[in-house]
Amino acid sequence: MKIQSSGKQIHPVQFTPGVIAGPHWYAIQTRSRHEKFVDSQLKEQGITTFLPLVNQLSFWSDRRKLVRLPLFSNYLFVHLVASPEARLRILSTNGVLSLVGNQGKGIPIPGKEIENIRRLLTSNLPFVECPFVRIGQRVRIRGGCMDGFEGIFIGRNGNRELVISVETIERSLAIHIEGYDVELI
Repeated sequence: MKIQSSGKQIHPVQFTPGVIAGPHWYAIQTRSRHEKFVDSQLKEQGITTFLPLVNQLSFWSDRRKLVRLPLFSNYLFVHLVASPEARLRILSTNGVLSLVGNQGKGIPIPGKEIENIRRLLTSNLPFVECPFVRIGQRVRIRGGCMDGFEGIFIGRNGNRELVISVETIERSLAIHIEGYDVELI
């Protein structure tokens, strides 16, 4: 059997190792206070979205009211198959600034992370937003008897610890900081 060529060069489909074809979650950055508006526009286009909302009591001079605000201001999540067409649909939506990721192309978010947020919101467990700190970053403790301590944030055996070092003598101490607020330096 002989295959005839039309003269076009054919390239095999290439997949990025470790990436499974199919829909993934992506984060979208929106204009300030446009999360709900963008969410409704994307839903009208048939795009699956997730906008985590929390109740917050707002106070005005004449009243107070319970309002539903985005958990992560200026962000919402979409579930879709990454393609140039899908990217264009998202980016052309009024109020969308970009897909979060390298060069605005978006980085897939593990479904487990989205599921954890959903479960937390439906569990009614109390939680507070805290700064995102990676292991190895320099942080400062805020509040409590260790207020102002600075060091390197580490995680060991599931614990949050702060390493305080005396660089001149190359010695360090690790302090357990579970329950303390930390800020990036």
